[in-house]
Amino acid sequence: MIGSLPMLRGLTGFNRGWLRSDIPAGLSIAAVGLPSAIAYPAIAGLPPETGIYASIVAPIAYAIFGPSRLLIVGPDAASMSVLAAAMGTIIAADPTGSGDRVAIAAALALGVGVCYIAAKLLRLGVLANFLSRPILVGFFAGVSLSILVGQIGRFTGMKIESDGLIQPLVEFLAKSSLIHWPSLIFGFSMFALLWILRFFPFRIPGPVLVVVISVVLSAIFDFRGQGIAVVGDIPRGLPSFSLPPLHEMPLDKIVTGSVAIFLVSFGSGIVAARSFASRTGDEVDANQELVGLGAANIAPGLFGSFPVSVSDSRTAINLSTGGVSQLAGLVSAAALIAVLVFLHAALRILPIPALAAILAMAAISLIDLPELRKIWRISRMEFVFALIAMWGAISFGVLNGVIVAIAATFVYLLRKTMFPRDGLLGRIEGRHGFFDLKRYPEARPVPGAAVFAVQGSILFYNADYVRIRLTSVAKELPADTKCLVLDASAITQIDSTGATALEAVAEILVNRNIIFAFADLSDESRVILERAGVIKMVGAENIFNGREEALRTLIGDIDQIGSATPASSAL
Repeated sequence: MIGSLPMLRGLTGFNRGWLRSDIPAGLSIAAVGLPSAIAYPAIAGLPPETGIYASIVAPIAYAIFGPSRLLIVGPDAASMSVLAAAMGTIIAADPTGSGDRVAIAAALALGVGVCYIAAKLLRLGVLANFLSRPILVGFFAGVSLSILVGQIGRFTGMKIESDGLIQPLVEFLAKSSLIHWPSLIFGFSMFALLWILRFFPFRIPGPVLVVVISVVLSAIFDFRGQGIAVVGDIPRGLPSFSLPPLHEMPLDKIVTGSVAIFLVSFGSGIVAARSFASRTGDEVDANQELVGLGAANIAPGLFGSFPVSVSDSRTAINLSTGGVSQLAGLVSAAALIAVLVFLHAALRILPIPALAAILAMAAISLIDLPELRKIWRISRMEFVFALIAMWGAISFGVLNGVIVAIAATFVYLLRKTMFPRDGLLGRIEGRHGFFDLKRYPEARPVPGAAVFAVQGSILFYNADYVRIRLTSVAKELPADTKCLVLDASAITQIDSTGATALEAVAEILVNRNIIFAFADLSDESRVILERAGVIKMVGAENIFNGREEALRTLIGDIDQIGSATPASSAL
């Protein structure tokens, strides 16, 4: 295990020349990451310093164990929303309501890290493929709406107690007389500034500019004295090592919450990793990323923080500013340590409405309208599943939305395989191969025979469909048909239910004195059919290596079936 760890791979080949690129990149990462590090913890009701702690220790851990040179880890809006839901479930399970939110978040970070390491040991990097891009796009759109609604209280200065999407809006309207207008005006002013800066390139990132302006105005006009909420006390100095009191927490809910955060974190993280890798020409090893992201979550769990994921914004800054190694992540961590030590007083007076503006803009950035339009253009069915994932996150809460998104993914996969493509094949004069009779009007059936192809496995959930299709074909075959050849070249698996379905088809053909033959049957499928007695029923002599061999043997008129040159069928 230790020998397979990608330790310091992100710093492989380091030379002093990289400092000219990595130091400016690291400072830029810290500048962009600081506002989100302060703002994102609010989604889960955590103090601002936990975000800074996560932005310090997670990049250090990833620099040691992570395989990528360019990926930067840190707080992530989607993962924070799932964290908030998981924490809410755990706190609700405590009848006293005395749960320490920071300790719970740290425990979940450790749990997420353990999930990553366990997935590495089991080589489950393939899990990243189960949360498809359409599902993630829809899920993140739902999460973004949840985050936006969650900022109502921070923008208006009122306390919103309802959860969900509609109830907080209803509560807001009912309490509209309690709006603190200075907070609302200031918050929307900062949001408007962020929105404008999206369209006009500026050397200073929008969130950084908002933080600087907000702190300056807060100091000049005494926002706290004016009733505008501010961040308040932040511990000075470095995060300290501590283990969360796991024995005092409901471990079953810690486990389920950790798995949910892991799935969303890893799914979105690998999508981001692959996206950036495509720009640089690198390859993403999902199994090795499990180690790096596992370490990046365990570290915050040991230093009083929360789970993290790949940060799109920080990685984009690293790429655009010319970072070449994980030294950039280490420089960003050092810069944030300096902020904690030397800019402690400035952070204390940062207005909460400014953080709400940053969170609202981050939430809007999660809604990928161009990608939704692209999905609609490519596949209406995938667009429907994107909407299902979005609806799940909105209607059932983010934590249950994860379950809905995963369920939608599996339903989509089943939907794609429950009805495999199939069809009767024939020949076209002057051309090699076999062609679907419905797709190619010029194709003609082979006289005295039928060739039927199934493109997909025959398993318990689609065996009945395949049986009905084959039975329908078998009953409609002309009286002079000698054989029905099942082209099994695209059938990768057959289970016991599939074997029973084929046995039923064989019985119908036997009653009509028609030979049932198999062409290009895989070894695994043949073993299953032998154990089920299907091979004995049809006869071992009717198992052939290919369609041409089957037809030459069974009907014997080579001239009728054309050249024996191997060719693939066109369904």
